[in-house]
Amino acid sequence: MTNEELQKRVEALEALLSTREKEIGILKAHIAALEKRLCLNSSNSSKPPSSDGLGKKPRTQSLRNKGKKPSGGQKGHKGHNLSQVAAPNEVVNHKAHACPNCNKDLEGLEAIGAIKRQVFDIPPITIQVTEHRAEIKVCDHCQARVVAPFPEGVNAPVQYGERIKGVAVYLNHQQLIPEDRLSDVFGDLFDVSISTATIVKMGEALATKVMPYIETIEGYLKGAPVKHGDETGFRIGAHTCWLHVLSNDKATVYRPSLRRREITQGLRGVLCHDYFRPYFQLPEVKHALCNAHILRELKALIEHGQEPWAKRMSRLLAFVGQIAKDEVKIRRYKWRLTPLYDKVVEEGLRYHESLEPLVQKRKGKPKRRDGHNLLLRLKGHKEDVLRCLDLSVPGVPFTNNQAEQDIRMMKVKQKISGGFRTMEGSQTFATIRSFLSTMRKQGHNLFEAIIDALRDQTPPLTI
Repeated sequence: MTNEELQKRVEALEALLSTREKEIGILKAHIAALEKRLCLNSSNSSKPPSSDGLGKKPRTQSLRNKGKKPSGGQKGHKGHNLSQVAAPNEVVNHKAHACPNCNKDLEGLEAIGAIKRQVFDIPPITIQVTEHRAEIKVCDHCQARVVAPFPEGVNAPVQYGERIKGVAVYLNHQQLIPEDRLSDVFGDLFDVSISTATIVKMGEALATKVMPYIETIEGYLKGAPVKHGDETGFRIGAHTCWLHVLSNDKATVYRPSLRRREITQGLRGVLCHDYFRPYFQLPEVKHALCNAHILRELKALIEHGQEPWAKRMSRLLAFVGQIAKDEVKIRRYKWRLTPLYDKVVEEGLRYHESLEPLVQKRKGKPKRRDGHNLLLRLKGHKEDVLRCLDLSVPGVPFTNNQAEQDIRMMKVKQKISGGFRTMEGSQTFATIRSFLSTMRKQGHNLFEAIIDALRDQTPPLTI
């Protein structure tokens, strides 16, 4: 073999080696990404607990810091238990007939006292049928036929009353019992046969009545100084749609939409959310990012990325969460926390700049590691991350837990029923759930609130 042939072969082998090295780099990055995905769970990412599966390991670490208080009820906490009432509905006297020691007859002796034991139970449930009879008379002056008016709401020869409607709506929309099972409940408990279509119409009637109230709530939340926003996938008509929630500790509004980006417009004040980019397009809104999500991302970087800066940032944000509700501590520590935050971010950026760049599969925006992307977010949205330390807007929370708690039961509904057939059905459900969630936050009994709404006597919104 000539030198020229050897040189060409060496060049071909070097080109092949270079190609193989690039492929190996791509495969290594792909394997690392897959291994990281396998390690992600509900404790170190935004994945829901239901995705952990049956083989999930017991939790040995938590984002919650250990405190001095033990779990369970705290000292001085007023307990709640079943207590005897002063005026029972029925009293059953049990007499002592004979002495168990000597068999002496005690019938003629007067009792010196009694020991009381009370049993709480539900009486037999029966349906009460009220018949309304409107008199018909003939005027003896003009011979006109006069029919007495029926009470308002009594419109048909046979109809269901407000309390049956209230029970149906409460069990269907608050306790999330599907219509077919609810029809069985009425048959088993009340001996009443109600079709699923009738149950649906009962919900639609309540939604129509409370719609003006929900519009008032939405107007209040849009202008509230601090509110929370979140969104989740919602199955409607075999398609993945979206359910948006806007809430605070006093009111809640749910809104289904076809697209995730169709967020509520016209908001003002501070909006707490999970870094959903369309929220940043709202012109009159200040943002507060959910630090619980950031802490979970940092936990993944600590456990599986071994990135040195992540532990320092996690400790810093955990301390921010501890002092977020204490104005005195915020004034004491804020001036130290802000430069420390900047220092940790710069340390993390230097760490990622020292690493080898990731292999690009295609042209365009350079690919970055998850930790690098998080650092750029922490740097670019510093004020939004530390918004809970802003004393000019009191009441900004450390996390977006309010919205996540408000939206959790909507996912339970989807797990039970699988979704909705039409957008109109999902809108009815969202309207009633908005009303019920707000009534709960306002301190009202939900069943009585439903009855009042059916009577057009919706309680006022206390803000």
